[in-house]
Amino acid sequence: MNWTFLLLAILFETIGTTAMKMSSGFTRVGPAVVMGICYIICFTLFTLALKQLEVSLAYAIWSGVGTALITIIGIWWFSESVSTLKVISIVLIILGVIGLHISGGDEAQTQSQAKGKAQSSKQQEQSAATLNKE
Repeated sequence: MNWTFLLLAILFETIGTTAMKMSSGFTRVGPAVVMGICYIICFTLFTLALKQLEVSLAYAIWSGVGTALITIIGIWWFSESVSTLKVISIVLIILGVIGLHISGGDEAQTQSQAKGKAQSSKQQEQSAATLNKE
């Protein structure tokens, strides 16, 4: 579910940023309102995702994918310039996000290891307490 929250946060951030461009510096009320609502939803979902995901990985994915999507939207929707360097940069951002995800390991495995360490620590404390009583 955490990954779903993160993906939805990226979606709402992308919509909010697009609406920001369309608001023409807050001179158009409709897009400005959409922007505000989208950012509130975005940060709420991102906060929920961070309950279980590592902040470094989640933020890198959120900002990297969001940046790539906004760049693509800017090129297609707002007729922004496109160059070979811009395309290569988007590809590098996506590759970087994939690399961070791969290096982050399995979330369930990380949680399992943390629980194991906590249980081991408790057992050591109990053993020490038992030795002190004797």
